[in-house]
Amino acid sequence: MGFSTGRKPWRSEPFQEPSDEDRASKQKLFFFALAVIFLFGILTIQLARLQLVHGDKYRLRAETNRLRQEPVLPSRGLIYDKNGTPLVANRASYAAAVVAADVPDVDLSADPPACDEGCDQIAIALQELTGVPGGDIEAKILERAASNDPFTPAVIKGDLTEAQAFMLREKLAGLPGVRVIVEPERSYTQGATMGHILGFVGAINEDEYASLEASGYQLNDFVGKTGVELTYESILRGKAGVREVETDASGREIRILQEKPAVSGASLVLSIDLDLQKKVEELLRAAMGKSENAAAAVIDVHTGDVLAMVSLPTYDNNVFAIGGEANDRERVRLLTDPAKPMVDHAIAEMYAPGSTFKQVTGLAALQEGVANANTLITSYGYIQVEDEYTPGRKYTFKDWRSDLGTMNFYRGVAMSSDVYFYYLAGGYSEGGKDLFTGLGAAKLADWSRRFGLGSPTGIDLPGESAGIVPDPTWKEKQVGSVWTIGDTYNFGIGQGYLTTTPMQMLLVTAAVANGGDVLTPHVVKELRDSNGNTIKLARQTVKRNLNIDPRNLNVMREGMRQSVADGAAFTGASKNVVVGGKTGTAEFGPQHADGNYDSHGWFTGFAPFNDPQIAVVVYLQHGNGQGTAAPVASKIFDYYFRDKNLAQGATP
Repeated sequence: MGFSTGRKPWRSEPFQEPSDEDRASKQKLFFFALAVIFLFGILTIQLARLQLVHGDKYRLRAETNRLRQEPVLPSRGLIYDKNGTPLVANRASYAAAVVAADVPDVDLSADPPACDEGCDQIAIALQELTGVPGGDIEAKILERAASNDPFTPAVIKGDLTEAQAFMLREKLAGLPGVRVIVEPERSYTQGATMGHILGFVGAINEDEYASLEASGYQLNDFVGKTGVELTYESILRGKAGVREVETDASGREIRILQEKPAVSGASLVLSIDLDLQKKVEELLRAAMGKSENAAAAVIDVHTGDVLAMVSLPTYDNNVFAIGGEANDRERVRLLTDPAKPMVDHAIAEMYAPGSTFKQVTGLAALQEGVANANTLITSYGYIQVEDEYTPGRKYTFKDWRSDLGTMNFYRGVAMSSDVYFYYLAGGYSEGGKDLFTGLGAAKLADWSRRFGLGSPTGIDLPGESAGIVPDPTWKEKQVGSVWTIGDTYNFGIGQGYLTTTPMQMLLVTAAVANGGDVLTPHVVKELRDSNGNTIKLARQTVKRNLNIDPRNLNVMREGMRQSVADGAAFTGASKNVVVGGKTGTAEFGPQHADGNYDSHGWFTGFAPFNDPQIAVVVYLQHGNGQGTAAPVASKIFDYYFRDKNLAQGATP
């Protein structure tokens, strides 16, 4: 008997093909599962990359977002004239800035880098608040974000008013990365009077930052651009401090953890006497006439202290130190003005010195034995020489007057006879016979260089020119032709290819006055630290001594005294002191239809005659030594010695 459960036996259902709908559902489920697996794979790889490959980097970034080291800028040193009058001031200025590292949605991986939504919103908000175009703001954010220092605030707009700064501060909570910072601003109390000497400070540029980054400078620092602000930048700046702060997620400061204070920069005490500087500027400006530029300077003949130095036209350095649309327009005007107000004509422009150079020719001739105090030379108003390369052709070199006659050395200097100095420089031949042997070009060039011509004086200001001391080798190389006797004649009277700066000629006169010391001039006398203690500057006052026989120096000085007393430089005489001096009128530019040329006017001199204290140089682009330059020097001597109450030097 069989066993039964009471149920019907199982039997399989007939096989049915899955429907299209079932197949589609299963396929969708498969691809969905595959996508999930793929996405989780990517996330796993990314997590591994973040944790294992870049873990240290992002851990440091996260810590930096919480703890930051911020520089504490030092107070810039002040600048005073020799009498303690302040010439600069420091004040605080508000600026709108962004910290690129704290601005959201900055996409540096894009090509080119781009601001996404959050960054765009910051730029738009700042545009409304500051007026700076949003595109410029985005560019600044991206530039700083891509730099090595995305945590240093990038200034969007400076010189905010207090009202603008307060309004912006109210909105900072909704503007991550935006800051209101306080910037130091330099103010120049004397404006254009001290423009070239002081210079100005400005925002650091890329090249400056590249060279100064190692010294602790930041991307938003200000540095000296010209004048003593540039020369003494490292001294004026001081030493930056640092503070460690705790920040929130948006980079805003929560609290200061510790701080190392900044060390203020040292202050400069100039050798410039501000009252004298103003007087020299006033006198020079009144005498300019049609001159586009002019220069004058006063120096202590023993120390190299520059007591006054004026270059016209000048400029107000506040225009470059302080922002604003009006100053922007003025900067453009200054930089495009054909009179070159940004150039210090006392040290940076080169001119033919004219007869002021006869100090060099005369002393060289005395020291080399070419002449002595009693050497007699007759001027008939000109000298004629034969062409060295074309027989029968003669050239005429004129004197400035036709009635000078026979002169000894004193009167040759006093009357500034060109013929006398043609002889001293190049000699004289007639009919193939040498009647007088002069210095020659090589010796004259050598003595010029001994006096410091042809090289910078070493003054503590940037932008100085070296000038040109020509010789036969120089002419062949630079001009492409041979040296002639005419070149030597022109050289001997301070014309031709010779060029100098007014400061160089001032130092020539100072060397004549002080016994042969070629000085290194300077406009900074001493330093003072932040506590007011004086710091002496280690400097070389005397570059070299000329080793000229004192008797020869006395002969030249006496010739220069006679020049002012009753000679060509009589308009340089002072009512208060006896002056020794030399005028100069140097031709330049193209010849006019009447055969004449435009001329520079020069005067260099020293006083008191028996105990020289100061030397003065005056240069006027258009004019002449006797008529325009010497009268300015006369008034400078009058002013200086009247106010200083120095006794008048007695004539020998």
